[in-house]
Amino acid sequence: MKKYLILLLVGIALHQHGNAQQAKPHHLFTAGVASGLMGGLFEGFYPVSKLLQHGNFGLGAPDKIDGELLVLNGVAYQTTSTGATRVLPGNHLVSFAMVHPFVTKRRLRAPAVISKSMFFTMLDTLMPQKNGLYAVHIKGRFKYLKTRAFPPVTSHPYPTLASMIPQQKFFEFENIEGELVGYRLPAYMDNTNISGYHFHFLSADKKHGGHIVDLTLSGVTIEIDQLESYTVELPDTEEFRHFDFHQNRAEDIKQVERGSKE
Repeated sequence: MKKYLILLLVGIALHQHGNAQQAKPHHLFTAGVASGLMGGLFEGFYPVSKLLQHGNFGLGAPDKIDGELLVLNGVAYQTTSTGATRVLPGNHLVSFAMVHPFVTKRRLRAPAVISKSMFFTMLDTLMPQKNGLYAVHIKGRFKYLKTRAFPPVTSHPYPTLASMIPQQKFFEFENIEGELVGYRLPAYMDNTNISGYHFHFLSADKKHGGHIVDLTLSGVTIEIDQLESYTVELPDTEEFRHFDFHQNRAEDIKQVERGSKE
């Protein structure tokens, strides 16, 4: 009986250690490569159930670019180009995503009304290390929000994501409650990830979302987490093995982020 209890306790300890390794604090886990997504690697390869083992907070792209992906409180949400938002099942595959276990290191209230540019300027003062990795969670009321979602691709050869900009669908909201999930990543992570600011939205009623194009805040709480390391899980697919990564897609990433060629 004593031998059984020892083995049981060792098993529990190993299980807990395994979970800790999977969701390492202050560590950003990325499935896929951002420049590959920009170039047309839209096939999902990483299941949501496995992604959530690495973090409870993040964003990305669903299988075949069918809208936008957001992870909040350990739940994955998809906002499609119709505007509909739903919880993704564990077997859904993502083509690109970055997640981590969010730990609040700093919390504060934003001014009553602030524009997107003013907001980013303010965040820069709160995150002074230009080469640091930061996660940002915003919760509260937004005076104005403009989000977007891409339609799904249906057949090969897939286009580049930047060439699909004219097909994206926009959604506008006024005086809406909700949350922003986002990151500010340094320039050296461009092409593997997406440098600069990147935010996705989820409304309080979980019915609306999308990639943030523009916003005006109106009374929100800001939570910041600073990360210390990151890893990238590569797709084990035929398309990835033959993809040409020589092309610099930094400008494509910028256009897709702002939702415009200009």
